Amino acid sequence: MEDASYEGEEEKPSEKAADEKKPRKRKTESVKLTKAKKKKKECFVAQEKQDTAEDKGVEKPKKRRKKKNITDALAASEPKPGCAADLQELLRDHYADKLSIIELEELQLPDSCFLARNDLSHSLSSYLKEICPKWAKVQKNHAIKRSVVLLIICSSALRTIELIKQLTAFKGEGKVLKLFAKHIKVEEQMKLLAKGVAHIGVGTPGRIKALIEKDGLTLDALKYVVLDWNWRDQKLRRMVDIPEVKVDMLKLLETRIIMGCRAGTIKLGLF
Repeated sequence: MEDASYEGEEEKPSEKAADEKKPRKRKTESVKLTKAKKKKKECFVAQEKQDTAEDKGVEKPKKRRKKKNITDALAASEPKPGCAADLQELLRDHYADKLSIIELEELQLPDSCFLARNDLSHSLSSYLKEICPKWAKVQKNHAIKRSVVLLIICSSALRTIELIKQLTAFKGEGKVLKLFAKHIKVEEQMKLLAKGVAHIGVGTPGRIKALIEKDGLTLDALKYVVLDWNWRDQKLRRMVDIPEVKVDMLKLLETRIIMGCRAGTIKLGLF
């Protein structure tokens, strides 16, 4: 009996020892985990420091400033009516590096050739009535084919049609021709000019110049040239702000129109 009790007592301490050992293992495992986490944190911190150091060393691309286009610039400014000095300056700037001093002087327009400018309060008809008060008599006396008395130069076909509609109150019995390239062949326009007497021509500088060069349109009866100077399109551009239109217009003026202005037979107006 004593032996049996002794054996039972011997077994109990061994179980306690086993129980005591188990939590120690858990503690060591938790310690290892915390150390591993610390190491990971240290690695992340070190990596972040390295990244920031690299970022400092590399220059970031500078942000480009958005350039103001002509639409933005014009939208912020008040409209200003064109004047004779504007056209003179345009001619001078465009031909400054292309022509000699003597040739530039030949392009100089006398002040006497300029008609009253549009102060932005006029419609086309009211402006034409002001600069040509004796239109009824002028149109009655005109009988030359392939030539017009009044030439209105604008930037596009759509603008041409719009201006022709505005001529109703002015033209009287005068015949108006549209002189642009869109959907109309130059040969067709030459036939129309040769067929009967036309009093007013409205169109783009490129097509008008082409008609003059092909001898479909002459300047024999021409008395008035009106530039649609102040009108702006949807992008707020005038005809002189559109490069190809500006070049065509200047070339057209150079084709005997400036010569006629200097001779006193042609008058220029900026509408």
